[in-house]
This record gives sequence, C-alpha cells and structure tokens, in this order.
Amino acid sequence: MAGMTGKKMITGTVVSDAMEKSVTVLVERTVLEPEFKKYVRRRKKFMAHDEKNECKVGDTVMIRECRPLSKRKCWRVHSIIEKATVY
Repeated sequence: MAGMTGKKMITGTVVSDAMEKSVTVLVERTVLEPEFKKYVRRRKKFMAHDEKNECKVGDTVMIRECRPLSKRKCWRVHSIIEKATVY
C-alpha cells in the first residue's frame, strides 16, 4: 500500500467503545527496570479511529499511526486480530 511506510503499528485490547467512530485501546508492554533489574508492565491507552464501529470491548486490535484526527486521536484501527468471546 502506498503511503504506509514508516508508520508505527501496535497491538492492544479495546477497553472502551462508547464513542461514535472511536475506541480506546490499552497497550501493555514489559520493560526492564534499570535499578532493580526486574521486568515491569507498562500500560498506556490510545484513542483510535474506528470508521465502521465494528470494534467491541475485549477485542484485540492492531492500530497504526496516522495524521491527527482530533486533539487526542492520531491512530486508526488497522485490523481486528481477535474478536472478544461472548458468554
């Protein structure tokens, strides 16, 4: 695809889909703590644009960086990796 070079792509879990055409994605990573030499989890939430409103809470999605779409939203949902299981 043209124009996608150099765009960051990260994987996370949808934690909120209450907004219209937007989702909140929680990205979790492990980092080596330099002082104590232990691995710790770091979490960050990203706002992502979901054009078709197809993401639901619990879905694992891949998001990619894009131009700023609003004050806090500069990521787009690229693909849904795994749908959430419904009980």
